[in-house]
Amino acid sequence: MAHILIMPRQGNTVESCIITDWKVKEGDSVGAETVVCEVETDKAAFEVPAGTAGTVLKILHASGDDVPVLEPIAVIGAAGEDWQTVLEAAPGETSHGGTEAQREKKEDVAGNVAVNLRALPSDTSDSLPPRDSSAGRIPISPRARNLAEKEALPLPVTGTGPGGRIIERDVAAALQNRPPLTAAAKAAAAGTVPAAGSGIGGRVTAADIAAAPQSPHPASRFPVPDYGEGAITETPIKGIRKIISDRMLNSLAESAQFTLNASAPAQRLQDLRSRMKNSAQEPEFSKITVNDLVLFAVSRLLPRFPFMNAHKIGDTLKTFERVHLGLAVDTPRGLMVPVIRNASLLSLAQISSEAKRLAAACQNSAAKPGELSGSTFTVTNLGNLGITSFTPVLNTPEAAILGVCGIELKPAATTDGSARFEPHIGFSLTINHQVIDGAPAARFLKALCEAIADIDLLLITG
Repeated sequence: MAHILIMPRQGNTVESCIITDWKVKEGDSVGAETVVCEVETDKAAFEVPAGTAGTVLKILHASGDDVPVLEPIAVIGAAGEDWQTVLEAAPGETSHGGTEAQREKKEDVAGNVAVNLRALPSDTSDSLPPRDSSAGRIPISPRARNLAEKEALPLPVTGTGPGGRIIERDVAAALQNRPPLTAAAKAAAAGTVPAAGSGIGGRVTAADIAAAPQSPHPASRFPVPDYGEGAITETPIKGIRKIISDRMLNSLAESAQFTLNASAPAQRLQDLRSRMKNSAQEPEFSKITVNDLVLFAVSRLLPRFPFMNAHKIGDTLKTFERVHLGLAVDTPRGLMVPVIRNASLLSLAQISSEAKRLAAACQNSAAKPGELSGSTFTVTNLGNLGITSFTPVLNTPEAAILGVCGIELKPAATTDGSARFEPHIGFSLTINHQVIDGAPAARFLKALCEAIADIDLLLITG
């Protein structure tokens, strides 16, 4: 009996994985431990073993496809075995519904599998054709076609679904790039729509569609040669970059984000870092960075401000006794956020060591799924790139995120009434205003600035 290989679940919060590379092709013989493909989520990359010995009878998804977890991706069995019969006899899905995005994704996957069953040749390494040659139709999901017909949008548009299939989000993106149409204009639209309309709010009317007037350009004393368009490069947003893009958009859509900015005197911070760097008696201190010191200060302050060390889940604010500190890491694959567990119980040296270990694991694509989830508060640092202020985006469902900025000289008053320039480190704190008000957040930021200003005292008392 053939074995249906499904997309494994890589953690409770992972809904889909992207197939980055197939290591086998149809007709290859594999063992149970043979790696058949590599997949990735927004958190890490994984290898998928065959799970059974046999022949790869059918590959159901191409490289680059975003496949829901527990969805069939290949069929493995005895050479010559009828894989279609095995796939059709597999138990179907028993639950229905879900979010609109989930229904669209299921519809796309089902449509792609149906195309595989009908028309794909044995070699699935090539992408699907832009049109269904057997039916002369554009590969498009019913939801996408209904939206295009409703809004009088000519087809085809660029498809981002499996095999280039047009799905609802592709039609929605195309609609954003043209002005709104009146009902009469939609009825009259048969092709090109003017870039702007004469109706209320710039709406395109039926008269605009019919006339499409061309505005003459006045003669210029300094005519500009027509250099043409120039080279244009289109790079599909896919893989982990697309997952990060969707998560950032969802974060802004699902929370009321509000950012406060402040700065703290950094002279003692720099002096302490310098002493530690030159320490011969405590070698582990020589590797401690300014960011490590900030992480330590945050871990000690958050228990005093439990509403900052929290998750907003639906209509519930879930606060945590211990601090599990998220650390934003820039990697070749994109932004990753490993977690320093129980940071509020660790020493400065332990926090520094764990931060470096986790960052290296992310850089080398070796971070484990458990190391990339469960943070209660996140710190992201752009100070080493010279950024003096920015707006961090919440790592939802967390209620707050701290941005660490660069150190710059600012004027400070002296005891004799004059002024001098002193180093200050900037902080940008973004909160979810649905559960945290501005004043309490400002008190936390003020306490952090005071702790950084007296960081050597915090090390003694913390």
